[in-house]
Amino acid sequence: MVRGLVPWLRSTSNARGTAYAPRSIARTVAAVRGFHRFLVAEGLTDIDPAQDLSAPRLPRNLPRALTQTQVERLLGAPSGDGPAVVRDRAMLELLYSAGLRISELVALDVDDVDLTLRTVRCLGKGRKERIVPFGRPAARAVDALLVRARPALGASGPWLVCNQRGGRLTRQGAWKIVKRHADRAGLGEVVSPHTLRHSFATHLLDGGADVRVVQELLGHASVNTTQIYTQVSTTRLRTVYERAHPRAASLPATAER
Repeated sequence: MVRGLVPWLRSTSNARGTAYAPRSIARTVAAVRGFHRFLVAEGLTDIDPAQDLSAPRLPRNLPRALTQTQVERLLGAPSGDGPAVVRDRAMLELLYSAGLRISELVALDVDDVDLTLRTVRCLGKGRKERIVPFGRPAARAVDALLVRARPALGASGPWLVCNQRGGRLTRQGAWKIVKRHADRAGLGEVVSPHTLRHSFATHLLDGGADVRVVQELLGHASVNTTQIYTQVSTTRLRTVYERAHPRAASLPATAER
């Protein structure tokens, strides 16, 4: 029964009547293997029939990045000059200009930002510190945040981004703000918590940045994690090529010249 588990889940003759998705099969296989390892460890059986059971390889989902036009729409979504709008504009600019995770953004204190050098110091996964540069539009937005928005919102601590009551903005609160402006820009279906970070990396590679530099800017421990963005960039280049070149349609998708 155990040996035939994966084919059974893949077929339409299982209890559900439809084939299971690869991720569902992988979760099931992991549970079955864990259960049988437990039985052996507890001395309830001497045989582990699931020892050689393997799950299907899962497809690696490419991160979704916005086009530069879509990014401009999102960054332009905060409308007006009220303190909350000024804050939101600075948040979006920093997320895209520095490629920050939302958790990194809300953890920033005022002293972590250097407007003269246009750099931000943040703590990534594993509390690994990195210093990332950002552009002039982000610098102007952060300056407005410091001079106008934080005092008006009654910031009660050292944090850079505060909520409506002056306290530190939470990750969930920051995501709701990003989502609200994405909906306003007509991008609600394609924007996730990491979308601006994905776009940051993809646009750098599209512009010719070295993957090792992008790795450092993102704070990835391994370049293998960053390599996925090179696949996104290559896919985008092929899409543009096939749309623009008059003889592209006559070439097979895997052709190399």
